[in-house]
Amino acid sequence: MTMIALALGGFGIGVTEFVSMGLLSQIADDFHVTEDTAGHVITSYALGVVIGAPLIAALTGHIPRRRLLLVLMLAFALGNGLSVFAGSYNLLLAARFLAGIPHGAYFSVSGLAVASMAPEGQRGRAMAFVGMGLPLATVIGVPAAQALGHALGWHAAYVVVAAIGVVTLVALWFLMPHMSKMQPTSPLTELGALARGQVWLSLAIGAVGFGGMFAVYTYISWTMTQRAGLSADLMWLVLMAYGVGMVFGNWVGGRLSDWNLEYGILSALVAIVVTLVSFYFTSQWAVPALINFGLIGASGSTLIPSLQIRLMDVAGRAQTLAAALNHSALNIANASGAAFGGAVIAAGFGYSAPALAGAALGCASIAVWAFAFALRRKALTAK
Repeated sequence: MTMIALALGGFGIGVTEFVSMGLLSQIADDFHVTEDTAGHVITSYALGVVIGAPLIAALTGHIPRRRLLLVLMLAFALGNGLSVFAGSYNLLLAARFLAGIPHGAYFSVSGLAVASMAPEGQRGRAMAFVGMGLPLATVIGVPAAQALGHALGWHAAYVVVAAIGVVTLVALWFLMPHMSKMQPTSPLTELGALARGQVWLSLAIGAVGFGGMFAVYTYISWTMTQRAGLSADLMWLVLMAYGVGMVFGNWVGGRLSDWNLEYGILSALVAIVVTLVSFYFTSQWAVPALINFGLIGASGSTLIPSLQIRLMDVAGRAQTLAAALNHSALNIANASGAAFGGAVIAAGFGYSAPALAGAALGCASIAVWAFAFALRRKALTAK
């Protein structure tokens, strides 16, 4: 039951992270801003994750894990509640930034908690189970919240997210154990992760590799409606396909990480490149594009468990900060991917072009992985 409660928090975070992308056209119309300017709503949330995750992880190592999870979920509910009442574009940007601050720390602390309770050789599967809340959000929560947002206004979507946060807070209060076996750490210990080259290389794999996915996802509503000719009323189906792919990819990723951590990462990165290139060529037809978009979701989520465990393994005692930095890296990809995709579209290359640019980022990420793998194998051989 504890793992279900933790997954529910991930579900709420997944809804709030992705639902804005499907409501950008409404937000742009409501505040009279352009499409690429509306994309800054995504960037603002991502920056909150990037800044909040390492700060919270580094400064709260002495706080009991149960208490910290409760505080983080309370902050999440409040941040999304403020998004409901944002009366101007700048206030919405500020609210989204605040809502993003607890994101990475919540995932890092919950992931470490379940990993410490998992049987030997099953860390990946345990983390994938808790992480399942995120892909399930894209299957169920995001389409539902988006449909509600289109029917009642984009504010309604954030009402749903805030409510999920409150329910999770209550569930954690009653179900989360005190985790007394997880030893507290000091800020100096956590900051020690920043002195490890393998930590930075692992973060670079995620930051570069995921950028292309977000370049495509951020503008998917325009790609599917204006290029593929899909009715706007069916955009929920597109987001659901992505979510189904994420559920499958998360399940596969947990098992790949338990089988072979490094080659699990490589397999996911290759899949990201292949699916993005394929999306470029299929984006003009609604059904093939929809299927391919689901495969993009699967390939990306396959990477997450392996990358998270790699960071834990190379971080020494600074696992909380390292795990939080992983989510910072992924949201750097979110922010840069949204900006990159917007720039490519604004330059006149069309809505399919971000997929090819994203594939190039995927290839760069494979190069970073190869370098990190070679260095780590050399270090292990030297011992």
